This record gives sequence, C-alpha cells and structure tokens, in this order.
Amino acid sequence: MLTSVLVANRGEIACRVFRTCRDLGIRTVAVHSDPDADALHVREADLAVRLPGATPADTYLRADLIVKAALDAGADAVHPGYGFLSENADFARAVTDAGLTWIGPPPEAIEAMASKTRAKELMGVAALSANAVTEADLPVLVKAAAGGGGRGMRIVRELDALGGEVAAARAEALSAFGDGTVFAEPYVEGGRHVEVQVLADTHGTVWLLGTRDCSLQRRHQKVVEEAPAPYLTPGVSDVLYEMAGRAVRATGYVGAGTVEFLVAGERAHFLEMNTRLQVEHPVTEAVFGIDLVALQLRVAEGERLAPEPPAPRGHAVEARLYAEDPAAGFAPQTGTLHRLDVPGGARGGQGVPGAAGSVRLDTGYTDGDTIGVHYDAMLAKVVAHAPTRAAAVRTLAGALERAEVHGPVTNRDLLVRSLRHPEFTDGRMDTGFYERHLAELTAPEPDPHAPLAAALAQAAGGGDRRFGGFRNVPSQPHARRYRTEPDGTEHEVRYRHTRAGLAADGVRVVRAAPHLVVLEVGGVQRKFKVTTYAGRGGGGDQVYVNDVALTALPRFTDPSDQQTPGSLLAPMPGTVVRVAEGLAEGAAVTAGQPLIWLEAMKMEHRICAPASGTLTALHAAVGRQVEVGALLAVVQVAQEEPS
Repeated sequence: MLTSVLVANRGEIACRVFRTCRDLGIRTVAVHSDPDADALHVREADLAVRLPGATPADTYLRADLIVKAALDAGADAVHPGYGFLSENADFARAVTDAGLTWIGPPPEAIEAMASKTRAKELMGVAALSANAVTEADLPVLVKAAAGGGGRGMRIVRELDALGGEVAAARAEALSAFGDGTVFAEPYVEGGRHVEVQVLADTHGTVWLLGTRDCSLQRRHQKVVEEAPAPYLTPGVSDVLYEMAGRAVRATGYVGAGTVEFLVAGERAHFLEMNTRLQVEHPVTEAVFGIDLVALQLRVAEGERLAPEPPAPRGHAVEARLYAEDPAAGFAPQTGTLHRLDVPGGARGGQGVPGAAGSVRLDTGYTDGDTIGVHYDAMLAKVVAHAPTRAAAVRTLAGALERAEVHGPVTNRDLLVRSLRHPEFTDGRMDTGFYERHLAELTAPEPDPHAPLAAALAQAAGGGDRRFGGFRNVPSQPHARRYRTEPDGTEHEVRYRHTRAGLAADGVRVVRAAPHLVVLEVGGVQRKFKVTTYAGRGGGGDQVYVNDVALTALPRFTDPSDQQTPGSLLAPMPGTVVRVAEGLAEGAAVTAGQPLIWLEAMKMEHRICAPASGTLTALHAAVGRQVEVGALLAVVQVAQEEPS
C-alpha cells in the first residue's frame, strides 16, 4: 500500500495527482524550482522540496535531485505526470533502484515506445532521418524523438528550409526534454489526430478505453480534445483498437498510456505511443466514469483490474486555456492572473451536473498567482460532459464565454469561436483547422459599448469628484480614453453628470455603479459587469467589462512612449537563444528575414525584420534575458528610389 507519493512535475498535473492522493488518504510531496516556490502545487502538497534553479534543465529534468527529494521527504512512490521526465526510462530505473515505486510502465516499455523512431520500428512503420529528406518526401513533419506536447516539431514544405527547421527543432527538443534527437515523417494534409487510451495491470488485463479526437492544434500542440472521436467508421475503429492492443502486448505495457494515430479517410497511420498520462485524460474519465490517476495508483500497488472496463456514457469535450495571444502567432503572455472563474466548473472535480451536463476545471493557478516565462503557458483545462456531443460542445462554449479570466491575454475567445464554428460542430475538423480559419477566428469583434460602460463605472466610483461632479449649468462632457486588449484599438468616450445622474449621447444609462452598468440601446437593456485592477509600474488601470479587456489611458500621450521607427521590441519576456549568423549593425536585411530567436515557455519565437533596410542597432546577445517591450534591434527602412 502506498502511503506517500512525490509528483515529479508542476502546475496543473501535479495538482491533479494530489487531488486523487488526498481522496485516497495518501500523503503528497511536491518539488519546485525557484520561480515555482509559491506555486499552487507547492501550496497544496503536504511536503515540498526545492530544486535550486529556474530552467527545466536545472530543476524538473534533474532525475538525481528528484530521487533524492523523494527519499528525503519519506515518499515511497514517484508519479511523473506528463512532460519533463515522464517518458525517461533512465529516470524510471533511478526511481526503482532507489527502492521507490514507479507509477508508470516498466523502463523497457518506455524505451521501446518513448523514442518515436524505435516505436515506429516496433509497429512496422519506417522512420525517416531528418537529414535524408528529399524533394520527393515533402511535405514532412520534423519531430523530436523524445517527449511531445508539440515541442520540437516543424512542418517542412521546401527543401531549402529543412536545415534551419531541423536546427530549430533540435534546440527546442533539447531545452524541453534534454534530448535533441529528431526525425521526419510524412505530413498528411487533412488528416485527423485520433488516439486510443489504454490501461494495463501486472496480471495481463488490458483495457482499451475508447478513442479521442485531438485534431484542433496550434503549433502541433493540442487545443481542443473530445471523447469519443466523432464519425469514425467501424472499420477504422477496429484498426485503431487492434494496433493499440498490439502496442501494449508488444512491450509488456503496464499502467496508463496512449497510442496516437493520424486518420485520413479509411486509413490509420501510427504516430507514436505516449507512455504516460495524457493532458486530455479528463475526457476519457468523464465518459467512462473513472479516475485514471486512482487506477494508476492501484496498478502500481499490484491490484488487478476488472476483466472489462465500465461502459462509456455520453460525450466529453476539453479545451485548453492558454495565456497566449492567438492573433500574434500564439505569443505566450505573462503577468498576474487576477481572476479565474468558470461558471459551474468544479476545480479538479467532476463538475456540477446540470440539465445538459457538467463542467470541470483542472488548473495549477488561483486568483493572484503570477504566470511566469519559464514553463508551459497553459492556465487550465475546462471539460464539459453531456449525453450528446452537441450538448457537450454547447455547454463548454457557454461556460468559457461566461468565464472571468482577468490578467494576461488568453485564447479564451478563440476557443469559444472554435467550438461554435460549423466545421467543428459538424465534426468535419482536421489538423489543418487553424491554418484555414485562424484569421477569421481571431478577427476583433469589439463591443462598442464596453468602453462607455467602463467609463461610467469608474465615474460612479468617484473618479470624477475632482471635477466637482454635477453642475447646475451646462458644461463640457467628461472624456476617458481606453485601449482594447490585445488588438490595441483606442477609444474615447464622453459622458455628463446631470440632475438624473450620468448620461451619454445615444444611450440611456439605466444604472451606473462601480461594478455594474446597465445601458439601454435601441430599447434593449444590457448589463455590463465591470472589474477594475489598479495599474502597476506607471501603467493604466486594467478594466474588464464582461469579457472585454481594456487599459485606461492617460488623456495625453507621454512623449517618452514613442519608439524609433523600425524598432523590434520583445513581444514577450524570454531569453535570446539565437541571433542570425553574421548579423551586425550596418548589415542589410530583407523583409521577413529572421533576425533574433527568443525562447519563452520552452518554445522558440522568431523576431523578423519588419521591412527591407539596414540594421542600425542590435541590442540582442545570446543569453540575454529580456522583458516585454525590450528593444532588441532597429531596422532603418530602405528608401525607394524615385522613378
């Protein structure tokens, strides 16, 4: 019987495992890097051990430090979570060699499947060396041999781009997993990403726990997942189950795992087996009414599974809420998460049942936490379960739309629009969904009355007292300026104090209070919930009106805010990891040429020349840590010769 479990991970998955451990009466141990010293998973654990440093290589990828932490804390088992060392056979051996229980598959099974190249050989699928790709092989997907989560993946459509993309994939894989090995496989246009959840015990019992569709992906990382995968033909389903069972039997697999495929028409192509718990495991839990973490613990204790799994019921859909700006290349965002609240979403639980279904919230953050630059940008997973797919999709979209997510820019609006897109609601999506629809799904849809509601709420809270409030004679209207985030559109709104209260042209102000404004427009009353957070570091107040984020602006522009034309500013905090070869002040550059590479949240981001011209300043050196808005370089745009 396990008595104390250390989770060799952080954030949402650590909190997820701790929840089940608490339910089972098992003590919990957290490990943490220096930036994570006050993280939620640390606060929720019974014991915590510091891993000195900030980068994954110094902390969560240090098997020796984690094993020592488990022994020092008196843990008798280690759960790896997902990512980091979860698919590292040497780590699994180090755990067992130390006399601890490994909550996962045998190291031999990890070795057989965790390397995607060896897994393909085992399943009879040839892997292609990234350096051996020819024109006839294109397009290909360059992938990291170790790890997953979209890191170390690049689509290559032109042979000339192969070298650069392979180098970038290797660097990203090495940073995320400690292994820079990459390979290539054919990239199938229009395919669906479908997977099978497996669970096996030490007595030979194997459960095949249905399918999941994970086709909605950005940068090869899943965004929306669902179970079961919709509209699979019986023939395809049979092939998926047969191959998943073959993978389990061929490796002597024990514990939870996932076998992934690319489905195109009636054909299923084996991709890889993830020898760990998946991020999207909650949708399977919801459909089968099980706790996969609890089952992992039972299997690790040597218990026998029932001969057959429970019968599935209904449909579940999960959306990953990220701190990122989809309209800016999914650039990660950092800062204070002021508020995270999903209506009806039970934190870490099965959710509150309703007429249409239930909503579950899995997260590693609470109100007031800081979202840093060192790790993955995922804030939470929101899961809806309902009797039908249509009901589950509608429930999830509604919960996200009404959610209060105050802080850095997120992908919440993109998720809502994606879930309501006809291609998704009809089940016709594939892995190219965002390539086709990202522009329309991220187009600004401003609420024209949100800035006015913000101004009226602030005025009702006493913001105009310095002006004397109501006057007995006509006067100029008050004016306030706001910027809509993240698109940067600026608005100026005007209103007056009258005998009847606050008034605005063309709109009847039914009620104006600091946190609630009711406006009547065209005979229809609309409610606006307003929340204001004081700006820091000289920045304006952050105002949230329903789901619209605004920044209060000063009446006049500060001249010091003006930037030199052609300035390249850091779009996110991060570390400079590469500078274009030979780049120096005075060099000629062309529009779109990659100049600087930033690493943030384990992903590389290119900073490209905005136009053709001359590099007149370069402030980026490899290893430099930069904040948002830091000046990296200046490109003087070439002047066109008069004709």
